[in-house]
Amino acid sequence: MRSKPWQGRFNEETDRDVEEFTASISFDRRLYKYDIEGSIAHCRMLSKCGIITKKERDKIIKGLKIISEEIDKGRFPFKTEWEDIHMNIEKRLMEKIGSIAGKLHTARSRNDQIALDLRLYLRDEIKEITKEIEKFKKAIIDLAKNNIDIIMPGYTHLQRAQPVLFSHYILAYFEMFFRDKERFEEIFHRVNVMPLGSGALAGTNLPIDRKYVAKLLGFSKITQNSMDSVSNRDFIIEFLNAASINMMHLSRLSEDLILWSSREFNFIELPDSFCTGSSLMPQKKNPDVLELIRGKTGRVYGNLIALLTIMKSLPLAYNRDMQEDKEPLFDTVDTLKSSLSIYTRLLKKIKINKEEMLKAVSEDFITATDMADYLVSKGLPFRKSHAIVGKIVNHCLKKGLLFKDLSLRELKNFSKLFEKDIKKVLLVENSIMNKEAVGGTSKRNVLKRIKEISSKKR
Repeated sequence: MRSKPWQGRFNEETDRDVEEFTASISFDRRLYKYDIEGSIAHCRMLSKCGIITKKERDKIIKGLKIISEEIDKGRFPFKTEWEDIHMNIEKRLMEKIGSIAGKLHTARSRNDQIALDLRLYLRDEIKEITKEIEKFKKAIIDLAKNNIDIIMPGYTHLQRAQPVLFSHYILAYFEMFFRDKERFEEIFHRVNVMPLGSGALAGTNLPIDRKYVAKLLGFSKITQNSMDSVSNRDFIIEFLNAASINMMHLSRLSEDLILWSSREFNFIELPDSFCTGSSLMPQKKNPDVLELIRGKTGRVYGNLIALLTIMKSLPLAYNRDMQEDKEPLFDTVDTLKSSLSIYTRLLKKIKINKEEMLKAVSEDFITATDMADYLVSKGLPFRKSHAIVGKIVNHCLKKGLLFKDLSLRELKNFSKLFEKDIKKVLLVENSIMNKEAVGGTSKRNVLKRIKEISSKKR
């Protein structure tokens, strides 16, 4: 019979197909350094508490370090019959140092062991992701700085609405990614809680020191309920939720850039090195990177829904269903990191078509709200001024005119409150300059915000 950690209870070997079906080593092997790191800390604690001798401790730790080096160099013999990364390492340790390796699993279970590994892994990945978000935010700031005066249409319902600075528009995404980083930093504190020592579900009879292990591993706190410790995946769900929101922001920006790069808009030009062509149509330049990120967003959403669905009906404490938490987590981490990295590089190479953006705001009624506000400044209630300007727009549409084509006499036919100064009010440059309330699109506001976010840790 092939040796299993539970073999004393069973009379038959595990079916080969069952071994393949239940094994997780194909994907959880990426946790090896965290599993070994946690095992070394656990081993030191067992020695400190007198549960194993110092000689045993040193022998176990030396064996674990040799195994870590084997895996690093691609020489480790991973075996499906040992199911997961925990048992593969433990069995290899037995081959290296003999039966003394069996003492390492004293006062712990694979249930609290995997909970520890996932928290150690996610701590590192959150740090890496927040670094990538910082690089992305800097690329947005640089794009705004380098195009500070460019005017473009702002949209609602994908219809031209009011003129804005391109720098103001793109900095809206800075605010989104600022919140994204905050979310990951908040989640980090809930990830940074040490579960080891909870056993399978009830804790242990042995005199262990969980706080000592937490200190060795850099955790700020230890978990307070052993059943919750081994069955809690909230920290992964929170991470997947934050990742989904972050990907949603990437997807929204992708949609903007895809539209703007089309001939219909022609506001920007994407770098050739981040686009592909068509196998049939020679003229095509396709924004594949942006489209893939838009598509991958749905995949990340799916990972979140998958884990929520897995966890929604599990009784306490650990259930094998929870093995399915890893692939959605790993896939989300990989997808988000690669999306952020490639997007940051793309942003640095975008070219802005200033003339096309200005043309789009010049050939429309995009300062209609400014005209309504002008009448308000003359004492007219906004609802009345709104109706008057609506009639003016309707008149222009019927006659094929723009605001600039109307004489003061024609405007006075709609309201006697119009004076010569209305012409200045309707200039898009003045429309932008006058948006001075905090958060508005005036150049002064944009420059102030750029200074704020450039001069302090973001």
